[in-house]
Amino acid sequence: MRVVRQNELGGPEVLHVVQGPIPEPLPTEIRVRVHAAGVNPVDWKTRGGAGMVKAMGPLPFSVGWDVAGVVDTVGLGVSRFSPGDRVMGMPWFPRQAATYADYVTGPARQFVTIPERVDMLVAAATPLAATTAWQIVHDVAAIKPDDRVLIVGAGGGVGHIAVQLARLAGGVVAGVDAADKLPWLTKLGLHHGHDFRAGDFTEVYHDQDVVIDFLGGEMSVRALSVLRRGGLLVSVPSSGAGDGLEHKAAPAGVRVGRIIVEPDRVALEEVAARLSAGDLSVRVGATYPLDAVAEAHQAGEMGRVHGKIVLTVAD
Repeated sequence: MRVVRQNELGGPEVLHVVQGPIPEPLPTEIRVRVHAAGVNPVDWKTRGGAGMVKAMGPLPFSVGWDVAGVVDTVGLGVSRFSPGDRVMGMPWFPRQAATYADYVTGPARQFVTIPERVDMLVAAATPLAATTAWQIVHDVAAIKPDDRVLIVGAGGGVGHIAVQLARLAGGVVAGVDAADKLPWLTKLGLHHGHDFRAGDFTEVYHDQDVVIDFLGGEMSVRALSVLRRGGLLVSVPSSGAGDGLEHKAAPAGVRVGRIIVEPDRVALEEVAARLSAGDLSVRVGATYPLDAVAEAHQAGEMGRVHGKIVLTVAD
């Protein structure tokens, strides 16, 4: 089978499609014939030596966690799925899953059924981003009706889903991103948008209950000033907010929450139900064939795509 591997850390050029053995599922695992695989920022950060590289083991290794496809074989003890079922998941995160491949194996309970109305491309784009957004909105921030929520980087792969989930939770949702993304985000439920090139967002927003930051660095520090006393800044680790953020937050009387997403079948089933009902949408901004994986990573790193990038693997 085809699988993407890298023998060294570096830029997109280190990714190579090679031939490897078809994996066999262990007891409680399923094997999935991959139709599409999502590409996420953590993928290219890990490829370059950051992200989740410490959890990957020695080189060579394969990045990629989002996957959608059809169950090919089930291991001993699997009761949730049968061959032929359409499934999506983000198995093994943050350990190596190698979803940029023709076949993937993983624990059956780290996958969910793809709703009938959801196609494979959307399904492949969903698990990691939507599970991250769900865990932020419902577990870390516990957003409730009328909470004032500001999302910095609202138009990203996780951000545009967080906008919708925060709105569905009853939040009053504002977002900071590029001007060309704001009309789309408004259609998704954003109450107010701010172009980050049009002035400092800290002069526009005040007394927020929650800030969800996907950009990090100095942006996270600035975001502390827009929170009410007792408010919460949720920092995604890959945004690079830094270890000193809590120290800076303390004098202002605000809290900092951090999250690393983990496989979560319950959350992903909630997401799938909302996709099926039409209450949630996941935007596929670009697709690339598996052989063009380096181009897909390059496009993601350059920020050229609105929404998620997906690798097409099988018809």
